[in-house]
Amino acid sequence: MPMSFNLNVIDEFRANSGRVGGPFEGGDLLLLTTTGASSGRPHTVPLGYVRSEGLLLVVASAAGAPEHPQWYRNLLARPVVRVELGTETFDAIAVPAEGPRRERLFAAAVRKAPGYGDYQAHTKRELPVVALERPEAPPGHPREVRSLADKLLEAHSWLRAQLRHVREEAHAHTPGRPPGLGLQLRQHCLAFCEGLTHHHTGEDSAVFPALARSHPELAGVLRRLGEQHRAIGRIKEELTALLAGIEVADPERLRSELDRMSVELEAHLDFEEAELLPALAGIPFPPTRPARTPDTNSGHRRAEH
Repeated sequence: MPMSFNLNVIDEFRANSGRVGGPFEGGDLLLLTTTGASSGRPHTVPLGYVRSEGLLLVVASAAGAPEHPQWYRNLLARPVVRVELGTETFDAIAVPAEGPRRERLFAAAVRKAPGYGDYQAHTKRELPVVALERPEAPPGHPREVRSLADKLLEAHSWLRAQLRHVREEAHAHTPGRPPGLGLQLRQHCLAFCEGLTHHHTGEDSAVFPALARSHPELAGVLRRLGEQHRAIGRIKEELTALLAGIEVADPERLRSELDRMSVELEAHLDFEEAELLPALAGIPFPPTRPARTPDTNSGHRRAEH
């Protein structure tokens, strides 16, 4: 579709709580925001969706075009996406279905929206069916976040939960058996790595420099945490490279890398919590802006004029 048409649909969707007119009127529509595989910029498109087997599904049909749409190529590289559905907005992990699962879900999509069958008939490529999965909530969620310490614990709980999930999939993975687990494992693992990178980048660029200024006694701790970030980052890069060939990857090596990352990450998170939570507990989250002090001199200056 022309970019201008998409932009108009997006604006109408957001202005009317997910309701739009024209060719989409009365249809099931969501907005999907992916991150550009090369550009790193957000890319939003309106897409029809269907529900089946308790899953929220989108089909990369591109109206039967010979190539996959850009949003699908984006989510293969960066599986964490943003979904706008009615008045609700949430993050999800985009997982394309494979093998018999894909056939079953595509058949369900065609029963609810026969146009997908027409699109498949007009192209030689297999139309991908993508499940938009909400990451499972960490244990004890929801937790009220009042301080930066609470925010840190929330992020750490999410990372621990995702890593457990990925390790369970890895221990069930054998190339080619069961069908479809390879891409599912890849997407979940990449999503975990993406979340870990985002968390560490935020700490290195903002949280740690601020703590270094307000708590100089933590200088040694912060240096050690920075070293741990770099070590975990190297493991993450090795894991990402291994995932590129997930269908032929040595499952024992994959499990070994995940186990090694798990041990180092758990030790890092435990150390960070023990050392930083007392200092972070006194910092409100979200940050509060300091109250503006009235400029008493400004009134006098105005009076003088």
